[in-house]
Amino acid sequence: MKQNPFHQDKEEIKELLRLYENLKNGRSHSFLEEEAFEKLIDYFDEKEDINQAIQVADMGIEIYPYSSLLLVKKADLLLATRQYNAALELLEQAELLDSNDINLFILKTDAFLALDQQEKAVEILQRGLELFTGEERVDLLFELADVYDDYEEFEKVFDCLKLILEDDPINEEALYKICFWTDFTGRNEESIKLHLNIINDHPYSELAWFNLGAAYQGLKLYEKAIDAYMYCIAIDEKFDYAYRNIGDAYIRLRKYKDAIEMLEKVLELSRPEEVIHEAIGYCYDRMGQFAQARFHYRKASHMNPEDSKLYYKIACTYINEAQYETAVKQMQQALKINRLNPDYNLAMGMALVELGQYKDAIEHFANVIKARPKSIKGWSATLECMLKAEMFDHAEEFACAAYDATNGKPLFLFYRAAVFFAMGKTKQAINQLELAMSKSPKLIKKLIELVPRILQHPQVVDIIARYKRSKSI
Repeated sequence: MKQNPFHQDKEEIKELLRLYENLKNGRSHSFLEEEAFEKLIDYFDEKEDINQAIQVADMGIEIYPYSSLLLVKKADLLLATRQYNAALELLEQAELLDSNDINLFILKTDAFLALDQQEKAVEILQRGLELFTGEERVDLLFELADVYDDYEEFEKVFDCLKLILEDDPINEEALYKICFWTDFTGRNEESIKLHLNIINDHPYSELAWFNLGAAYQGLKLYEKAIDAYMYCIAIDEKFDYAYRNIGDAYIRLRKYKDAIEMLEKVLELSRPEEVIHEAIGYCYDRMGQFAQARFHYRKASHMNPEDSKLYYKIACTYINEAQYETAVKQMQQALKINRLNPDYNLAMGMALVELGQYKDAIEHFANVIKARPKSIKGWSATLECMLKAEMFDHAEEFACAAYDATNGKPLFLFYRAAVFFAMGKTKQAINQLELAMSKSPKLIKKLIELVPRILQHPQVVDIIARYKRSKSI
């Protein structure tokens, strides 16, 4: 019957520790091989007893002064204790004995980075790339990519990952990482070419198909992206990120039903996420299925009750269904979290207008104007509210203020004309309309929307007809 390997290892370490103690205490007939010192260094290192590990290394080097392995081991320990220059000296000695140890290059890189000498770290790694091939070259390229990442030379990170995949086309770590860096650097065309080459030789690499889809998606080539992702899930039907990205691509193509199907597959394959429920809610929202949209927005809000945007989206579904009182309750939740958000205040104001609560609505519109003084929406919403509330004197002044604040948007000349018509000041209204039409005749549609009865006024009809003849409308 075979002994337990773990028990054997434990017994071996126990014996090595006994021999080491004998050797340290000068007892005769004790001897340790170079490999034994290596095992003891690893043992103390794993126990996080660095000082004891260094003592073992020192004794080993004293007995085996030409052991590059033990010099490298001690240098690694010195790096852990932040003795960077001392570590570099040992590594120089080790390199004289064995220049083909990849650990020399990796540890020197760590030391130079710790000393904030990036150029030297890069130089060491590039020298290593000339010496090593295969897996060791790939390891050095990963190290170099990390150096460039730390010093924010992001284009060079992509270059390193590309070189790795040219050497080792199905390296999973590189395939995962290059997807992110393709998106970050925007080098989608290069990524497409690289992954098409990989797929040509390795057609069953689901990661290569996924990355190809992501690169197409980065270029807004959504149909091609979907095709690539479909190959990915044909190889691995549980690749949830592929379904997620297909869902996003379908949303961009406004194919909301298809998007829902893919996003629901994500919910089957992985833990429910707020962002997925929100995306499904958005699809139903765009399809006009507001109850279904609310169901998923609520699911998302239960996962993240501090996300004010979700209450806002729920409120908008109620506004679309003319359920204004319920919409106001949802907007109150959103505004409790983010009181000054202009979008929330605008929606709240619009719902309050429909309920006839004009004064409260104007307060919310004022927050919109304060946040976005040059935006048309807040000014327009306030003016329409004032017209409905028959606050004509305020509205006339407000239209002038809106015109000035928005650098002379002609729309507010039409609003001012609407106010004069509503007040029965026909002469002033006609003069204002003439000025507005000279600036932007196409906006007459807004005036008609605000005051439909003006089309019964002969002078207004004449002005509109004159501009139609000149083909300005």
